[in-house]
Amino acid sequence: MTRRPLLQTLAALSLATLSMAATAQQQVLNLYSARHYQTDEALYEDFTKSTGIRINRIDGDDAGIYSRLKSEGAASPADVVLMVDAARLWRAEIDGLFQPVRSPVLEARIPANLRGKDDGQGSQWFGFSTRARIVVYDKARIPRAEVDTYEKLASAANKGRLCTRSGSHPYNLSLFGSMLEHLGPQKTETWLKGLVDNMARAPKGGDTDQIKGVASGECGVAITNSYYLARMMRSDKPEDRATIEKVGVVFPNQGDHGTHINIAGGAVAKYAKNRAAAVRFLEYLASDSAQNYFANGNNEWPAVAKLRAQNPALQALGDFKAESVPISVIGMNQVKVQQMLDRVGYR
Repeated sequence: MTRRPLLQTLAALSLATLSMAATAQQQVLNLYSARHYQTDEALYEDFTKSTGIRINRIDGDDAGIYSRLKSEGAASPADVVLMVDAARLWRAEIDGLFQPVRSPVLEARIPANLRGKDDGQGSQWFGFSTRARIVVYDKARIPRAEVDTYEKLASAANKGRLCTRSGSHPYNLSLFGSMLEHLGPQKTETWLKGLVDNMARAPKGGDTDQIKGVASGECGVAITNSYYLARMMRSDKPEDRATIEKVGVVFPNQGDHGTHINIAGGAVAKYAKNRAAAVRFLEYLASDSAQNYFANGNNEWPAVAKLRAQNPALQALGDFKAESVPISVIGMNQVKVQQMLDRVGYR
């Protein structure tokens, strides 16, 4: 080979190498996310910084993302899906919207009860953070002993006191699906009817509204996700601090099955075009740094059991006994629970 062709060959190889490097730097991961928390921006930026993979994100709620995946089918550009409720993760799995993932990293770090069912090919989704469904009450006029279990919220002592968001909201559907496992069908429906009978007003608003309702005196007791309360505990707003001063907090059922927990989780989309990058992203979400973002950014407990959240609000709430019902089982119960809600008039 003459010198000139050799130089041309070397130049071509150099250009090819640079092109491949540029392509790697420009790799894009398409993410459908129901996590509408501004603090997650740092999470995504950290992933891109460490991998060179840029995230193209489409936001929506769980229901919207589920519907979009179904309608797009094989044409969907989604690589990774993040949802904030176990019941919806389960439904998407059942409807074939995810694909199984076998990952030693995820299997070592994410507890089995916070993963989808493993059919031998791997789990179809993984929980990356947890939140507890807790009780807040008016500590000036209601004894803690009257509201320290979910079952007591339906007792005669709490007539006219209870406030909740819609019974059909995923956060409540998951709690009720959990209670179905603990109580069985007949007792669960009776309990749900008791909740309806004890309402201080018709279900409305979000979880923060329930906390404020207790503080204002509109409600005596309410159900909320823990991170809404922790967010107010960390707030600098005088009105939020005043609200927190008025409410007591209970992790229900510490004497028996424990407090219901839900998850925010992720999955590789069924028709992901960038599967390797998608798995890499899920593994990143199980890393210490990402788990700390969940804890410090959005006041959620890390799914990785060995990590303790360095979050003053979560530390102030203290340790508690969490239930051990598999998240996938809670998801499976949602259809039966919705039928019960319709029968008892829980809107």
